[in-house]
Amino acid sequence: MGYFEQALLAAVLIGAVSGLVGTLVVLRQRTFFAQALTHATFPGAVGAAILGVSVPLGAAVASVIIVGIMSMIGRVKRQGNQVASGILLTAGFALGVLLQGLNPGLPVKVDSYLVGSILTVTDRDVALVAVVLAFSVLAIALLGKQIMFSTFDVNGFRAAGYREWPIELLTLVLITATVVTAMPAVGAILAIALIAAPAAAARLLSRTTTQMFVIAPLLGALSGLAGVMLSRSLNVAAGPAIALTAAVLFLLALLLRPLAQAVGGPGLANARRSSRTSLRLKA
Repeated sequence: MGYFEQALLAAVLIGAVSGLVGTLVVLRQRTFFAQALTHATFPGAVGAAILGVSVPLGAAVASVIIVGIMSMIGRVKRQGNQVASGILLTAGFALGVLLQGLNPGLPVKVDSYLVGSILTVTDRDVALVAVVLAFSVLAIALLGKQIMFSTFDVNGFRAAGYREWPIELLTLVLITATVVTAMPAVGAILAIALIAAPAAAARLLSRTTTQMFVIAPLLGALSGLAGVMLSRSLNVAAGPAIALTAAVLFLLALLLRPLAQAVGGPGLANARRSSRTSLRLKA
């Protein structure tokens, strides 16, 4: 497989997992958290480059630390998750820039992890994305009903005897893994576009949450594929091309929303209510 074909495969897989997990991000209102995570993993990538180890591994370690710090700040009285995300978004990115400035002779070009360099992805990167995609599909297939119940009616979820923290932990793990695997394609800055835009577009076009979980990965994969093709034809960076393609698809979905509502009606809201009712009866 040539480098361009491998880049296309990586873009499709990364777009699919970003759209799938992005659905959880949008429905559970974790977009700002995901944005903070994408920026704050940058010092992990720089630190890994300094130490000469795997950059995705460094970003993953940084993500675990960042999630832990966010959780601790979020538990402080009169603070919250939004405050923690805002602090770490800027502080983490600034730390990465500082580390990069203090080590100008790095063996790899760390700037590529800001906007992506998908043409340089390796077999290991593609394999990692495939594993994360498979895990995400399996987790949502097995625990999708509980995730949706917790998302749309957290009080009812608790009253039914379920514990919220395992679902929240699973969501954080999926978001973190997606952010780390999306970095080679769109970089730390632009990853949020590929995570949020396809899911937001799918939300506009879907009648049910099930449809949203199907449409969002397809739109994400399309964004990755079209973005790489555009980057080649226009001779521009692939990361920005992928992010802009995802944004254009969202705008198209926004324009097509009246047509989708006329055909399907307000099905997503009805699906939410029926999902909560069904899980309550089972509980």
